[in-house]
Amino acid sequence: MKRQLFARKSHAELIAQADASQLKRSLGVFELTMMGIGAIIGTGIFVLTGKAAAGTEHALGAGPALTISFMVTGFACALAALCYAEFAAMVPISGSAYTYSYYSFGELMAWVIGWDLILEYAVGNIAVAIGWSGYFASFLAGIGIYMPGALVASTGTEMAQLASGQWINLASAQAMNAEIVQTTTALFNLPAFLITAIITILLVIGIKESARVNATLVVVKLGLIALFLIFGLPHFNPDVHWENFAPNGWSGIMTGAALVFFAYVGFDAVSTTAEEAKNPQRDLPRGMIYSLLICTVLYIAVAAVLTGMVPLGVLGNEKPVVAALEAVNEHTIGFIIAMGVTLTMPTVLLVMQLGQIRILYSMSRDGLVGSNFHKVHPKFKTPAYGTIAVGGLVAICAATINIDVAAELTNIGTLFAFVLVAIGVFILRRTQPDIPRKFRVPWYPVVCAACVGICFYLMLALPWPTWVRFFLWMALGLVVYFLYSRHHSKLRHPSAS
Repeated sequence: MKRQLFARKSHAELIAQADASQLKRSLGVFELTMMGIGAIIGTGIFVLTGKAAAGTEHALGAGPALTISFMVTGFACALAALCYAEFAAMVPISGSAYTYSYYSFGELMAWVIGWDLILEYAVGNIAVAIGWSGYFASFLAGIGIYMPGALVASTGTEMAQLASGQWINLASAQAMNAEIVQTTTALFNLPAFLITAIITILLVIGIKESARVNATLVVVKLGLIALFLIFGLPHFNPDVHWENFAPNGWSGIMTGAALVFFAYVGFDAVSTTAEEAKNPQRDLPRGMIYSLLICTVLYIAVAAVLTGMVPLGVLGNEKPVVAALEAVNEHTIGFIIAMGVTLTMPTVLLVMQLGQIRILYSMSRDGLVGSNFHKVHPKFKTPAYGTIAVGGLVAICAATINIDVAAELTNIGTLFAFVLVAIGVFILRRTQPDIPRKFRVPWYPVVCAACVGICFYLMLALPWPTWVRFFLWMALGLVVYFLYSRHHSKLRHPSAS
């Protein structure tokens, strides 16, 4: 029984599977780097910076020390990226940490990490959709259209209507000392539901995000960040807003780091493109590391300016960048950024949802989830069933779940995946040292141990309700595995192929 549960794929089997892939290899270092930046710069920088600085219902905020939180997170992700890079160079096949775990630990742990990745990508998409909704509402307000407060924010969010007619987060309105006409509680996030539904339809039809379009949108996102820094710096007043630099001490800094960890999940999505990279052994490691370094610098810069220009209370909502600009009367720039985020953030949804579908596709190909997830639509030539199932679930949850819950769950799932990948690199260096590796983690015992230690420490910094939800999700996954997956595994039951 134990041997069956830990049955592993061989290196030769994975290489043969990669060679048999019919996906077109068209992505080079530049395209992969731009893809990573495009996926990383989105909800993390435009949404979660505010929540991590101001705090959530269950978590302490880092305050202006969020800049240190990003340094800690960036260092942890750099260690994880090195481990991912070695795996990507050694096993150039889609599936990300799921495939790596199947090779390192065997089927049961592969299932565990695959189930975890389902949580990571699905809940990450929920957070992206909710964050997009806040910026979309700001964009509409800029052209004189005001959506009802009950339909424009995460369920349960207290909303306030301003004299202009615009509905914003009640806490932000109070921090700005704005005139409040009336208040209400958000019931259903309609924009988040609609944008997820639209992305799902596009993915079913078979729309393809070309490298050129992605690179163009990345340039737009970088322009939005530059615009914020240019107009935010004149209002940067650390003597006032950084007086209490770390209001919750080291605990708040680490909690902030754990909350913003989701910001970096984009480089994980890059690893799912292994079967489409021209030279995955060389280009994937470079693409992941380059995109991570660039984005870390940008995150630190934005966090510093954001927390130094307004009180923390202004930032505790789904659109902290626009809220900060409006609080210092930079309404025109706030509107431009809201419009830019509205136009570009859906690409993060697209990349993330594609990543999740590829994880499910790989698991279905191995027999661990239903065969419908790897069936291709006869007309559109896409995995339509899996796309609709994932998109429908994400749309409903995005309309009803609070963004705090979504962000926290995504972070614990990502951190857990990073821990297993780092352990996997260490194990394979000891058990299979002769396998060709075109990229090797330098000082791997130290790097792997540090990655595991820091990621686990960040997991401990997350609120306890997040751990409860995570364990419930993983327990459900084990039930599914023992009732269904182990009986349909194509590795253990070749006749099922």
